[in-house]
Amino acid sequence: MEPMKPLKPMEPMRPMTPMKPMEPLKPVKRWWPEDLGDSPNSAGGQNSLRYAFFGDRQRLALDKGDGAVRIYDTGSHRVSGVQQQQAGGRQKVVFTSQEGQLDLETLKEV
Repeated sequence: MEPMKPLKPMEPMRPMTPMKPMEPLKPVKRWWPEDLGDSPNSAGGQNSLRYAFFGDRQRLALDKGDGAVRIYDTGSHRVSGVQQQQAGGRQKVVFTSQEGQLDLETLKEV
């Protein structure tokens, strides 16, 4: 068995390089009808689907990826997220609201 070698002294730590300043978030490019306004309360998407929710107008703009924008009445729901579910070859869209899950099929298209 070889004798243990003495430990080498640690090198001093180097200072971290400063972080670059954060760039401001770019506004969401409007793809929904102009009469809904420029600033949705929430917007997002998943895969080819995208949505924009306008709480003061109780409207949800939805593009399922085909370029056709559909508008839905959300009533008292405040939409904050979206999920797509595949079941039996059929796509189901479910939103998150303050009351839990909100199935797109329960909303009235306007």
